[in-house]
Amino acid sequence: MTVEQSALFSPYKIRETTLPNRIVLAPMMQCKAIDGFASDWHFAHFSKFALGGFGTVMTEAIAVEPRGRITYGDLGLWSDEFIPDLKRITDFIHAQGALAAIQLAHAGRKACWQRPWEGNGPLTQADTVRGEAPWGIVGPSELAVGESYQTPHALSVSEIREIVKKFGQAAARANAAGFDIIEIHGAHGYLIASFLTPLVNNRQDGYGKDRAGRMRFALEVVAEIRANWPANKPLFFRVSSEDGGGEGGWGLEDSVVLGLELHKAGVDVVDCSSGGVRLSATLANQARGPGYQVPFADRIKHGGGVPTMAVGLILDGLQAETIVREGRADLIAIGRQAMFDPFWAHHAAQQLEADVHFERWDPSAGWWLDKRVGGLAMVGYDSTGKPKATTQANPP
Repeated sequence: MTVEQSALFSPYKIRETTLPNRIVLAPMMQCKAIDGFASDWHFAHFSKFALGGFGTVMTEAIAVEPRGRITYGDLGLWSDEFIPDLKRITDFIHAQGALAAIQLAHAGRKACWQRPWEGNGPLTQADTVRGEAPWGIVGPSELAVGESYQTPHALSVSEIREIVKKFGQAAARANAAGFDIIEIHGAHGYLIASFLTPLVNNRQDGYGKDRAGRMRFALEVVAEIRANWPANKPLFFRVSSEDGGGEGGWGLEDSVVLGLELHKAGVDVVDCSSGGVRLSATLANQARGPGYQVPFADRIKHGGGVPTMAVGLILDGLQAETIVREGRADLIAIGRQAMFDPFWAHHAAQQLEADVHFERWDPSAGWWLDKRVGGLAMVGYDSTGKPKATTQANPP
């Protein structure tokens, strides 16, 4: 298979922006920021995926206001001060021929948590002692995530509108920082997702009561971002296709309807995740297996009439190639597998025999790797460094 024959490595045009291939780095929280600022650590972190062949490198969730952070380690974009450090990162990503995407978010009632490796629960007195005191959190209703978790303040209509404006202001800053794509985080029980689900949103005003009311906040955020984001640049929306809360929650058919409305409002791709309405965004809400969320992307794409991105236990190039070739999703997001292998995209091309001579790699590495194949073959190993299978005669 050549690159031209591969669906996974084919370019994908959205508006006036062309994605080099269908592989996107999924947003994954790192919690390494200091006061919201990106550092050399973030530069190194995101740069390796651009070098690794990802056509689009997406940031973790970046908060549109300080109280919208999940942890004290979250990146922020509530001030122009954050722009230069992010611009340095997008410049490098672009220099590698990749696109830079940013996920804009507000944690809502799931804000004010410890970093995962420090407990992954609500901030405690011990956190206060080391300088990380809890802050007030907000949501659609006064419903806490769980026992011992802070009860959020139920947003007034005027407060909702202020947060909508903050999404728009962050979008303008994202453009100034050189990002090519914005993804709105509307999944995993964070603020937008908590408005969508009837398990959390018990409002009786225009932002609740029925599905249309519960979708209103999400659609207003889309409209505000579109008003502050260039018309030629793509806009994605991440949704929990099913919220994971069981009976009475937000379900797949709700997401199909939402996909239709998002597309009308200016969203170009729906990123189809699931779960997270209660505690961890990574808690399983169903049996997991390779590609377990691909059916969500398939249903929303064909039922909602909107391009989709599939994510979740997509492990290798052949699996990803099949999903795109069969038309079940338009893009593939790689998360934890990318953390395990930052060069996942390049290795997928090798697996598909779409880059036999390492021409997709930076030439400083590619020529070495091409030379390495010949050396390995001479001593009986394949290009992955594994012994080649040998044919043995049947024993007498």
